[in-house]
Amino acid sequence: MEKLFAVCAPGLEPFTALELGRLGLIDGHPPQSENFPIEKGPPDDRQVPRPASGGMGGELQSGGIEFQGSLHDVYRANLHLRTASRVLVRLGEFYASAFPELRRKASRLLWENYLAPERPIALRVTSKKSRLYHEAAVAERVAGAIADRLGKPPPAQKYREDSGTDLPQLIVVRIVDNLCTISMDSSGALLHRRGYRLATAKAPLRETLASAMVMASGWDTLSPFLDPFCGSGTIPIEAALLARRVPAGYSRRFAFMDWPHFDSKSWDELLADARKAIASDIPKIIASDRDAGAIQAAQGNAERAGVADCIEFSRKAISAIDPPPGPGWVVTNPPYGVRLRKTNDLRNLYAQLGKVLRTRCLGWRVTVLCDRIQLIRSTGLEFEKGISLMNGGLKVRLLRSLVNS
Repeated sequence: MEKLFAVCAPGLEPFTALELGRLGLIDGHPPQSENFPIEKGPPDDRQVPRPASGGMGGELQSGGIEFQGSLHDVYRANLHLRTASRVLVRLGEFYASAFPELRRKASRLLWENYLAPERPIALRVTSKKSRLYHEAAVAERVAGAIADRLGKPPPAQKYREDSGTDLPQLIVVRIVDNLCTISMDSSGALLHRRGYRLATAKAPLRETLASAMVMASGWDTLSPFLDPFCGSGTIPIEAALLARRVPAGYSRRFAFMDWPHFDSKSWDELLADARKAIASDIPKIIASDRDAGAIQAAQGNAERAGVADCIEFSRKAISAIDPPPGPGWVVTNPPYGVRLRKTNDLRNLYAQLGKVLRTRCLGWRVTVLCDRIQLIRSTGLEFEKGISLMNGGLKVRLLRSLVNS
């Protein structure tokens, strides 16, 4: 069994832990916020098969969850996790207070299991409360240790997240109080890069956060689903993929595919099992936006995701939405005014949203992402306290409400 770490954005840890539990990779009930209990949503057997062996206990940390699993579980986690950013494999952990000690101990690690000949590498180093505070020097010693182990230094390359799939093997080195933890990134491009979103509208929402919103809403994947501020379509597309049980990583490559001992047969079997579980009939998903360019982008993204026939896109203002018979779920990311229309007062828009929901969506459940409580109050709806998250560097709150009147 390997020590693994599922990295996620701050605030998404309980959602990623819930996913790992559904995969059988951790046991027990993940910690939740008292103000925002996470709904279970669909039964576990409607998501992905649980392994017969069961899972191990997971440790929730800031920015991710540490757990244990095999390399096969690494494949499964990358394929299925919707809210994680990447999956790391802990290569080794040791104390080092001097550079010669760092190089000597790092050279004992099994680098050959993860680095193919001539595979470029990139080192990402952070150091806190350590005598080895010079991060560039740490990277130099770790690169030297790899050369000591493999007989020659691997080519170094800069790591740029926006460079697509042609990325070097990322090696993450973290030193805290002289404890050095070295991890191999198994994901490659960040996991929010599903492969379908080539077109974006203003202020796009990351796919991982959109998935967390759908999970947080408690949508049963059987009732109608509505997003009246769909932008480039990320929320309804993620909802459709969830309802159809299409794995988040179904159409992309991962870094582990370049590892020397990658088991392509095992991976193909995972894909085949996932393909058999994909559903065709899902409830009506309605998405709208007043921006014609956003709707065009959303339709293109839905086609690439393979769910264009599952979503009804239309250009319309919030006042013109016509929900199907409910009750159902509204999950949406309205404009905040931070990036969009800074000089405009959006309170009228939120007031209109609240009015429409009260008159046309009685009994529906609403999940909203917003950065200002004043705007939320303008809806006239009673929301839970919610939880704090980050969206593109902005601090926002994820809030839920039941439309009563």
